[in-house]
Amino acid sequence: MADLPFGDKRDFEDADRGFLAKLDPTVIKTADGRVVWDDSYGFLRDDCPDTAHPSLWRQAQLSARHGLYEVCDGVYQVRGLDLANMTLVEGERGVLVLDPLLSTECAAAAFKLYRAHRGDRPITGVVYTSANAGHYGGARGVTDGGVPIVAAAGFMDHAVAEHLYAAPAMARRSVYQYGLALSRSSEGQLGCGLGLAASTGTTSLIPPTIEVTSSGQEERIDGVRIVFHRGALAELSLLFPDRRALCLADSAGRAQHSLLPLGGASVRDARAWVRHLTEAVALFGGRADVACAAHHWPLWGRDHIVRFLTQHRDLYAYLHDQTLRLLNRGLTGPEIAETLRLPPELERCWHLRGYHGSAGHNAKAVYQRYLGWFDGNPAHLWEHPPRESAIRYVECLGGGAAVVAFARRYIDENDLRFAAQLLNHAVFADEGNKEARDLLAEVYTRLGHGAENGTWRNFYLMGALELADGIVPVAADAAPPDFLAALTVEQIFDSIAIRLDGPRAWHDRLSIDWYVTDLRERHRTTLSNGALIHQMNPLDESADLTLKLTKAQLIGLLAGKGVEGVERVGSTAALQRLIALLDRPRPDFAIVTA
Repeated sequence: MADLPFGDKRDFEDADRGFLAKLDPTVIKTADGRVVWDDSYGFLRDDCPDTAHPSLWRQAQLSARHGLYEVCDGVYQVRGLDLANMTLVEGERGVLVLDPLLSTECAAAAFKLYRAHRGDRPITGVVYTSANAGHYGGARGVTDGGVPIVAAAGFMDHAVAEHLYAAPAMARRSVYQYGLALSRSSEGQLGCGLGLAASTGTTSLIPPTIEVTSSGQEERIDGVRIVFHRGALAELSLLFPDRRALCLADSAGRAQHSLLPLGGASVRDARAWVRHLTEAVALFGGRADVACAAHHWPLWGRDHIVRFLTQHRDLYAYLHDQTLRLLNRGLTGPEIAETLRLPPELERCWHLRGYHGSAGHNAKAVYQRYLGWFDGNPAHLWEHPPRESAIRYVECLGGGAAVVAFARRYIDENDLRFAAQLLNHAVFADEGNKEARDLLAEVYTRLGHGAENGTWRNFYLMGALELADGIVPVAADAAPPDFLAALTVEQIFDSIAIRLDGPRAWHDRLSIDWYVTDLRERHRTTLSNGALIHQMNPLDESADLTLKLTKAQLIGLLAGKGVEGVERVGSTAALQRLIALLDRPRPDFAIVTA
């Protein structure tokens, strides 16, 4: 802590630079009056309390700035009205919108704020810099289409996948990652590293009309010349050469990014990230006087921008290469995370601090990408599940009361990490052990208050909340209509297959043919050995049921709307049997209790 340059106020100056106006009052609601965003972070104007890490408090203070800002001539940002920023680039006739936020309500409010100070310019184009919903979900808050919408090739596949497959589990974990059930206070939620919070409004998805297929590709939209740089996972950086302005999207920001977010995702490729940043320096170095991003605040100065990019590049290269060096010497993921130290120059950079990602967790992610979950120790090949292991550990330690006593000793020695491990066993072995629950909640609270990482803090404090008050219900978001419309037929059947209760379906057999008339496609689903198998253009073999319908009817039918209006041959009993075998995801499963 003593080595961090708290006296350097450049970030505060940059965060305030170009300020024009705030949204007043800073409250955004849905049409029916539900609040989806508000300015409830006034407490951050105070000095850092004992219940927060000073470095994270500083980051939260910077992230709490909100309003309309001028980045440079013709380039503006609305910051602090959602987790991401909306960037607006003025053209000959109107304005281009980069990253229309997560919620349509927030996007509409942000654009209204811009127009109030820059005139009623029409939107003449939209750019999605990432396939994460925070970068595109608010699109219908600013346009219904009819303008160029630009994204990287493969955008739709990544965007749809985010709402498919593991979406319910990721949504549940995101409640912890963003601290959605916590109070916004010096004792509770004060940000998540990338920004303050994610809005909770209506999401949308308008498919792109222009795909960026390669780095260096140029487009001119509304007279604005844009040079694109492709990243991994359908991400885009953009240079506006005539404005000497660079948009870095998520490739480099004011915090260390996460190779594997705590809410869940596929592991990102650190080497690809390094290559992307190396290319960015070569492609854009010296060509921009200002750089902004999808989160946080801009930076100015050519040399500053190049140094900023190279430091991010060096960080991810170091994390990747040193993790591989150490795993090739036999260290496991946790051992590498404990051993790894960053070079002093990188350690002192505010923009590389672990507010969102962290060096230790990113090292574990690199390990997982190359070696998977197994660390090579045969004792870990066939362990008992957490509850069964906990019962045995507690028995060996002399019972629940003994475990609590041991935990108190480690708390007194300030070894909160091991105290949490012990008490976790006590709670999983006996959820009714109130003393263990209360003490573990206290430990999680202390760990959260001491965490520099915003998502760590939220996870710890959410864990404490679950132990004290039980599971706090958070409304589960239904898949937005735009998302359902964007699904391919194959993805629709994938979404059904992962809901099939396999053991209940072990002994059932059925096949259904689906003729999707508006797409002129023929599909077959076959239930076999508890698995739902999809085949396109199947052989001409008889099926239990044949349905002739549109894609919209298919979506409605699987949502339970019935077969009215659908042409069919055969008994609908096959469909009823299939639907009866489908499981429902649990939006509120326990995380810190068994």
